Amino acid sequence: MADKYLKITLVRSPIGYKKNQRITAQSLGLRKLHATVVHKATPQIRGMVFQLKHLLEVEELDQDETPEKRAANPVAADQG
Repeated sequence: MADKYLKITLVRSPIGYKKNQRITAQSLGLRKLHATVVHKATPQIRGMVFQLKHLLEVEELDQDETPEKRAANPVAADQG
């Protein structure tokens, strides 16, 4: 079974929202607008994403599509 990953992008600023939402965005590693991070799709990460769903754009990736795997296998990156 392949692990699932989430590609998370901050598309709206957390300024003006509750403090816990700003802290959650920072905990995900999203410190600037349009910043993108990839996290393993654990229940904890999914909960954080759900809390910020109005600020984020989320894409689900397979393990083969993660940036680390693409860098390790440049031939597969060109095909996909």
